[in-house]
Amino acid sequence: MSEFEQSSRTVGSHRREDAGLVVGFDRGATGREVFTIRDLTKEFAVSARTLRFYEEKGLLAPRRKGEQRLYGRRDRARLRYVLMGKRVGFSLEEVSEMLDLYDIGDGQRTQLQVALAKFQERIAQLEEQRAEIDRAIAELARASLAIQAMLAVQANDEG
Repeated sequence: MSEFEQSSRTVGSHRREDAGLVVGFDRGATGREVFTIRDLTKEFAVSARTLRFYEEKGLLAPRRKGEQRLYGRRDRARLRYVLMGKRVGFSLEEVSEMLDLYDIGDGQRTQLQVALAKFQERIAQLEEQRAEIDRAIAELARASLAIQAMLAVQANDEG
């Protein structure tokens, strides 16, 4: 299975694709510049309330046409980054910090360096959590075997 196929998910009756934390490759919006709240809620399987929340937090900045929110490609890419960041355990504050570095005008160098450092830190945290989980599973497995043995002895004594 290719990386593209692995990153695709089925949501409802349509496919949703995860860009991952590297937002530059935008697979799902070829030729589109403007997206409605409905477009983004469908594509990313989030609620309109979620989009409004991210807007309140300054993560998205749609323009308005009367009552309608119109999201650009930048908002769409930022939303993708926010959702992926959340999925891998970053706080909205951390995601916001990384996104805000995009605009400092150094060709994304600072943003990429900060993101790399944060990603590596998060990987280390997750690996430690995995090690702790593996230790807990091993301990529970040993305890389960001991309990099974005690139950077997009791069953033999009763029988």
